[in-house]
Amino acid sequence: MYVCSCFGITEQQVKEHAEAGACTPRKIASVCKAGTDCGGCVRAIQAVLGRGSCPRRELLDRKRTPGADSGATGGDADALAPAVAQGAVGPARLPEAA
Repeated sequence: MYVCSCFGITEQQVKEHAEAGACTPRKIASVCKAGTDCGGCVRAIQAVLGRGSCPRRELLDRKRTPGADSGATGGDADALAPAVAQGAVGPARLPEAA
């Protein structure tokens, strides 16, 4: 069944691209242009992707290396805390009016 009639992309092609790593409508668009013309197929692409065509988030999280997370907790944020407290790092201050 065609998902994108503008570019002739089938549901099977979307599934194949998803298995190869294109797990979002934007990534699907980048590999086969589906969803980039009229946009009428974007919801259909989302539906196909939501049917288990992509690896589960838990599997992706397990593949990450420890310490690769750039979240606000831990790592650099903790290292900068003393500098922020001393005023060495922080928002830029405007000069006071004379």
